[in-house]
Order: sequence, then structure tokens, then C-alpha cells
Amino acid sequence: MTPTVETYRFESRDPAIIGNFLATTYDTHLRIRSGDGGYRLVHQHVDAGSFALATTGQSAHLDIAADGIDALVVARSRTARVERSCDRSANRFGAGDVYLAAKPGLPYTLRWHPGEVELCVLNLAVLAQVANTAPARRPGRVAFTDLGPAAPALARQWRDTIRYVNEVVSNNPIISAQPLVIGNAARLLAAAALTAFPNTAVTDPTIEDRRDASTATLRRAIAFMDGNADRDVSAADIAAAANVSLRAVQLAFRRHLGTTPMAYLRRIRLDRAHHDLLRADPREATVSAIARRWGFASHSRFTARYQASYGVPPSATVNA
Repeated sequence: MTPTVETYRFESRDPAIIGNFLATTYDTHLRIRSGDGGYRLVHQHVDAGSFALATTGQSAHLDIAADGIDALVVARSRTARVERSCDRSANRFGAGDVYLAAKPGLPYTLRWHPGEVELCVLNLAVLAQVANTAPARRPGRVAFTDLGPAAPALARQWRDTIRYVNEVVSNNPIISAQPLVIGNAARLLAAAALTAFPNTAVTDPTIEDRRDASTATLRRAIAFMDGNADRDVSAADIAAAANVSLRAVQLAFRRHLGTTPMAYLRRIRLDRAHHDLLRADPREATVSAIARRWGFASHSRFTARYQASYGVPPSATVNA
């Protein structure tokens, strides 16, 4: 099914309307109090289903208490100062800082000083796709053990990731309507969040995983990829089709092919794009459209990867 990316803008000076809008948007109960009783809030929102990107600015000193959001909310203060308390942890953030708004599902409070904040709201199911283990050994949903990034370099990596996804989704409505592009973007955000913020995701393969990382597993996984390269599939989907854990299928690809399942799937999709370019009518088809069809959102990255694989730019293939 083609994803629907919705973009909208909200602006109000009415505290009751603002409170209702934020509570509905983030599916939580909020209590908001401003020092002077009135303020202006401007909210720009891009909803891609499995994740949402928002920029919110307001003009007052707000005290906010929330019952908890059943999603991972990663924040970056653009110009605002924020003081946040959650799960017996209290922190202050300034312009440029990256942090989790709260631990998923837990109540939190914050004091939001005048200014702008950037938010990424990530569906917990996407995190599970990237981080889960075999169903029989699944430890439950990922728990985050710290609300700040593990290192400044990881905060920079998150900022680079969110900038790239914003460019793809917010500025390219044609690109963002492609299921493979949206699925790839969601998993990219999940991987970046799991890397940046300390959490309990299990990454080491078990004895069973090592046993299951066989050539038979590899064949089943590749057969599934070949038959479903045009669908938005995750590494967890590949593992399920191969009837092994995610760690086992990752280990199988690393052990036998020296790559990852998703990297191998990208190679299949690159081959499919190459095949489409060979058959394309240059009067009707474009390189960008074929690249988007196979999940490559960035024209420059697709061109570089294609030329590295085939020795010529994709435009040379379509015009041959």
C-alpha cells in the first residue's frame, strides 16, 4: 500500500486549543501552564505513519506535565532552553542539544522557555524491527537506560540523520510517496536512535543463533529477498521468512557473504534498477523515477553506487 505522508501547520494563541491539539497529536494527556496566561504556538508537522517530524516554537515560559507517550520522541533544541524531568532524572538543555523527551510510556514534566524545538516521533514497532531477537527469546520492547546521547559524536550523527530524512520526506513529495523510501527512512531513524541513546537492545548472537547461521538459512533468506525486493521489507521480515532469529540471519550473511541482509537487499534492488534502466525508453523514463521505485531517495548516492557497480553513470545506461 502506498504510504500517505501528511504535512500540516498549526498556529494558535488560545491555550485551550493548543493543549487539545498537542494532546491529540501526541496521544497523551497534557497539563500546560504559562507564566503570563497567554502565548503563541506554531507547529509544523510531517506525518509518515511509522514516524513523524515536527518543529514547534512558542513565545512563553511553559510548565508542561504529560502522562507519557507510547512512542520514542527524540528532541533537539533549536533555540529554546528546556528543563525536563523523567524517571528520577532531571536535565537542562540548550540550543543544539539532542535528547529523548522521555522514556516511552513514562510520565514527565518540562519547563519550556521561549524558542523552537525539533521533534522526531518514532513508532516503537520500528524500533522492534531493527532491534528484536527471536520470538522465543524476545526480552520485550527496548528500554532506554539514559535520556541523553552516549557521546557527542553520536548526537552529531543523529543530527545528520534527521537532516537527511527531513530533506527526503519534507522537501520531496514524489520521493516520499514511495513505500521503500519511507520504510528505509524509518529504519534509518530507528538505527540512529538505538546507536545514539543507551538501551537494552540485545545484539550478541546466542548459541542457537550461531547454529542457525547456516547456508540453508542464507538460501531461504535470499529466495525471500528475490521474491519481495519491490516490497518494504525489514531485516526482521527476512529472518521470519528464513524461520530463524534476526541475529542468526545477520550472522549468516556476515559469515558466508561478508555483508548484512539489508546491504544484500540493496544490491538486489540496484540490480533491478539496472534492469529497468536497460529496458527504459529515454523519452519517457527518468533515472530518478526508476531509482525511487527501488528505494533510492538520493539521486547523487544512487548515481555513485550505480557507477561503482557498473562502471558508468545510470544516465549512460538509459540513453545507450
